[in-house]
Amino acid sequence: MMEPTYVIPTSQAAHLAERIKTKQGIKIVLPGLNRDGKHHFPDGEIYAKIPRAEQLKNKKVVVLHSGAPNPNDGLVELELILQILKNAKVQQIEVFFSYIPYAMQDKVFERGETNAAQDLVKKLVNYYGVKKLYAIDPHFGGRVWIKKYPFISLSAVSLLMERATEEFGSDLLFLSTDKGGKRRTGIRGMKKTRQNSRTVHIENPNALGKLIKGKTIAVIDDVIKTGGTLEKFYDECKHAGAKEIIALITHGVIPSGVERAKRTYRKLYLTNTIHQEAANVDIANLILNALSA
Repeated sequence: MMEPTYVIPTSQAAHLAERIKTKQGIKIVLPGLNRDGKHHFPDGEIYAKIPRAEQLKNKKVVVLHSGAPNPNDGLVELELILQILKNAKVQQIEVFFSYIPYAMQDKVFERGETNAAQDLVKKLVNYYGVKKLYAIDPHFGGRVWIKKYPFISLSAVSLLMERATEEFGSDLLFLSTDKGGKRRTGIRGMKKTRQNSRTVHIENPNALGKLIKGKTIAVIDDVIKTGGTLEKFYDECKHAGAKEIIALITHGVIPSGVERAKRTYRKLYLTNTIHQEAANVDIANLILNALSA
């Protein structure tokens, strides 16, 4: 009988642990709570405990983490758990990000900044000794620097496309919102210029506009934050004569942005990488398949 994979979910990944806990080959190890029965203290500081961590010393241990809705608290909890495992001399540690935080800060855009995404990956590998990292549709997918690390990029795009095709038929025109989406998925898109963290400009190339007219458009993007990009994309498609427009999104980061997209689009397909009520596409099998590979 094969040794199971021991999965430690952070508090923000508890909904995913619930989806995989009964699967063969998986053993869930729930972090302990403090004396108040919580993962944090009254002053907001994070508490972490892995009971009998030393018994995991020679096991394959995967820390399952979703980087939202609280990216900063989540990272503190993740690091505390990894430090506990390091102290217990656990040798085979892996981290699975259903959504990896700080992934949009994936290069130095202006003088005085840092590549926060690479810094995070480097720290997990070099300091905590993480042997393998997984992430679903990371924003930095396709960046050259990631090749230096034991990083496996997974995608939920095919799941989203399958669900959309089941309901809307095979005549959908799939598009990315911008060239970053094309880099990650290979699916062409419009030209996006970001003016600041909340405002973007979407430009529809003439050749693409001719294809849109009369079609049902399925826009693919990795994240919803404020929902501004998706709203601008919708307006451009409507102006170009699209028949219907639906959205296929992996990560619903900000609830208000998710609601904005639901109001705007004919249909929103959203995975449960982050715990959101609007999520309607499950990524449990994506996690299981990766861990059993």
